[in-house]
Amino acid sequence: GDLLPADGVLIQGNDLKIDESALTGESDHVRKSLDKDPLLLSGTHVMEGSGRMVVTAVGVNSQSGIIFTLLGAAGDDEDDKDRKG
Repeated sequence: GDLLPADGVLIQGNDLKIDESALTGESDHVRKSLDKDPLLLSGTHVMEGSGRMVVTAVGVNSQSGIIFTLLGAAGDDEDDKDRKG
């Protein structure tokens, strides 16, 4: 159940399964391996196994950071419309 704090690429893994439901809505755990689907995303949870990754993005530059920024930007636009109206 460890939360991944950053985006990265898997460089070593042992039967790694990730819960990506926070980002994709998919309830099934996703198996990650070096040959197939080595990308790990921040905001997801490690459900089984272990691994090492090279961090590629953190904070607002990560996938979850981009999503939260876009959601926040949409909310700001609505607030601006209310103020102008």
